Amino acid sequence: MSEAIETESAAEFIRPGSEQDQIRGPIPAAKDMALQDINPVWNRLFAENRMLEYFERLRREDPVHFNETDVAGRYWSLTRYDEIKAVDTDHKNFSSAAGITIGFPIDQPLPEGALDISLFIAMDQPKHDVQRRTVSPVVSTRNLAEMESLIRERTAEVLDALPEGETFNWVDEVSIELTTRMLATLFDFPYEERSKLTRWSDVATAVPGGGVIDTEEQRRTELIECLVYFQGIWEERKQNPTGDFVSMLAHGEDTKDMEPLEFLGNLILLIVGGNDTTRNSMSGGVLALNEYPSEYEKLKKDPSLIPNMVAEIIRWQTPLAYMRRTANQDCKVGDKDIKAGDQMLMWYVSGNRDESVFERGEELIIDRPNARQHLSFGFGIHRCMGNRLAEMQLKVLWEEMMKRFENVEVVGEVERTFSSFVKGYTQLPVRVTRHK
Repeated sequence: MSEAIETESAAEFIRPGSEQDQIRGPIPAAKDMALQDINPVWNRLFAENRMLEYFERLRREDPVHFNETDVAGRYWSLTRYDEIKAVDTDHKNFSSAAGITIGFPIDQPLPEGALDISLFIAMDQPKHDVQRRTVSPVVSTRNLAEMESLIRERTAEVLDALPEGETFNWVDEVSIELTTRMLATLFDFPYEERSKLTRWSDVATAVPGGGVIDTEEQRRTELIECLVYFQGIWEERKQNPTGDFVSMLAHGEDTKDMEPLEFLGNLILLIVGGNDTTRNSMSGGVLALNEYPSEYEKLKKDPSLIPNMVAEIIRWQTPLAYMRRTANQDCKVGDKDIKAGDQMLMWYVSGNRDESVFERGEELIIDRPNARQHLSFGFGIHRCMGNRLAEMQLKVLWEEMMKRFENVEVVGEVERTFSSFVKGYTQLPVRVTRHK
């Protein structure tokens, strides 16, 4: 791997949020906003859990919704299931190469100091396919079967250590702890330093000023630290491969000579994919069953519903709220004329509540017949590579929880991530009651 670090062009992983985030005061009701003024890329909507009423109005009145800002240029919000799936599966007309989150117009240079990261989810064929194929054996069916006992052992260890009758933050003590342990396994990362992986995931997806990082420069500095750390692992795995993600990239015919920032892009994708999706669904499931106690009772009476419930939790939570594509040419989506270069934001969080597909879509229904039709893992060539691992981790967690706990009760104020991309939690105060 070349030692040079170039930062001059191409797509950055995380892009700016909405200019509406500068607005102070209460968020208005969706019905009180002029339709053209609704901009879903408003981090406060997610931090204050107000986004769903906005998406409901857009699905009803303007499902292919246009915005244009000085920072991001032209972009469209797709809020209904059918349009989202159509764009997600059409990689020829809608590209990932310009980035997977809202960004700057593709015909403008990046601002000075912006970090250029290439990711295989942000690539088109054929490069996307060969890089994905290189690392996919780590999450093969055979490997997952071998991992299940380790996942179960670690889950039991974490749950057994939880205090009974005391309030604690489920996000920190369970969700982050379990996903970080899993990441350390997938990367064969030094176990005692595994918290670095969580930090780098948070840094990669955070909005500056939202509580994780203060500036884009801080993001750049910490992600370069991530790259330098993993370059050391890369060199060691070239000599002593262990079958982990880094070993496969270091020895893959199509990846062994990748440039440093391309390597970093792959790392960040794998870290974020392995962290945010599972971690926030682990927290979201506890919250959902507290918000829908009749479903919790249904689960207690019939734990065999857990596999279907896991899919329903992932639908209800939608841990990554959207993904972006960029139009390769002038075209139509729905009844709207799309220009080449327009950004297309596929709002999975909205499509997963589309009433034409999911009856009573706002609700958690653990035996929902079509829960597995959710959009959360994407479709087409960019479908989440680790979807089965995420489902396994959640399935094992709930199986082990039901063995131990009579109840996991949310007992305080929930705090959500300040991000319109990662739909997650920072605080979920709970108390557990063990079986007698």
